[in-house]
Amino acid sequence: MATTEATAPSTLVPRPGGGIMQSVRDSLVIAKRNLIRMTRIPEMIIFGLIQPIMFVVLFTYVFGGSMKVGGSTDANTYKEFLMAGIFAQTVTFATAGAGAGIADDMNKGLIDRFRSLPMARGAVLTGRTLADLVQTTLTVVVLAVVALIVGWRVHEGILKMLGAFGLLLLLGYAFSWIGALIGLSVRTPEAATSGGLIWLFPVTFISNAFADTSNMTPWLRHIAEWNPFSATVQACRQLFGNPGVSQSGAWPMQHAVWASLIWSVLILVVFRTLAVRKYRSATA
Repeated sequence: MATTEATAPSTLVPRPGGGIMQSVRDSLVIAKRNLIRMTRIPEMIIFGLIQPIMFVVLFTYVFGGSMKVGGSTDANTYKEFLMAGIFAQTVTFATAGAGAGIADDMNKGLIDRFRSLPMARGAVLTGRTLADLVQTTLTVVVLAVVALIVGWRVHEGILKMLGAFGLLLLLGYAFSWIGALIGLSVRTPEAATSGGLIWLFPVTFISNAFADTSNMTPWLRHIAEWNPFSATVQACRQLFGNPGVSQSGAWPMQHAVWASLIWSVLILVVFRTLAVRKYRSATA
């Protein structure tokens, strides 16, 4: 009995550092937990699918005949121009859900229970963002099917298409860490949702996603062309072979694939570092 009493408390002490493999295993366990939770709340997935589908239908059939792309107002041209922007908007808007989920876990005290387990500290956030990435991937697949139905096509082959979707998911994963930081910085899930959407609207709309930047005023065009979101949209249009590829001399527009990779990795590294640091200070 004495032995049991002596060793039991040690099992509740968080492991100070279990190495990379331990961190990976813990992250996958948390990701699995969040994926199981998502399957038990199917409305989370359903509502996440409805919004991007509505954007596709509304932009295609309401604005398709009035938007100029390279001087053309052809509706079919705008359909193919639009889809890279819709894909990018979809993966970045998942940021709000990631922030709200983490804020909800903090509010319910779930994070405190995780602290009592011998697991890597950063695994809670990594597992959550990985689960959100899986959900985002499912959303993008469904959205691609809808896009094909309304007339979107890929003209550069399957490998470049997969590369474009890879860039989209990398951008979405990087932005999810911004959502994680927001979720750790507010007190309620509602505040996290609002905070996650406020900055996303200017990022997605002051870009080349829905309108040709050549039609913008010069100062706004420069902002749009150096927007990380625009770099990914431009790269996807190139890899999909869709119309509307910018002829701007701005470096991110001329080297869109590299610009997209650099921006996404930079955002991921910076905001993951900040989010993990905030998590440690919040649960210290």
